[in-house]
Amino acid sequence: MHEYSIVQALLEQCEGHAKANDSTKVTKVVTKIGKLSGVEPHLLETAFETFKEHTVCDGAEFVMNLQDLKLYCNACQKESEQSEVRYQCAHCQSTDVSVVDGEDMYLMTLEME
Repeated sequence: MHEYSIVQALLEQCEGHAKANDSTKVTKVVTKIGKLSGVEPHLLETAFETFKEHTVCDGAEFVMNLQDLKLYCNACQKESEQSEVRYQCAHCQSTDVSVVDGEDMYLMTLEME
């Protein structure tokens, strides 16, 4: 389960940001998770809740914003978002598309005290 190593890296980022901002406590962690990121949201949330204890994130709210697949069509030059993984333009049905968003996981914001 690679979600555990992802949470370890996420907690390290939170520790670093808290230290850089002279904070001792993170109260909210907001992430963006792309549907193609390979991250299983339920497992990530479970791992975060398990490993946040005794860190600056102990007691922090964990928010996951799931990002749909965003495609750019090279044929009609339009962008579209899709909730399901399908590499086809929603406008012209072309398969000559590029992924614009939805492949990564990002730490978006932290709320600290």
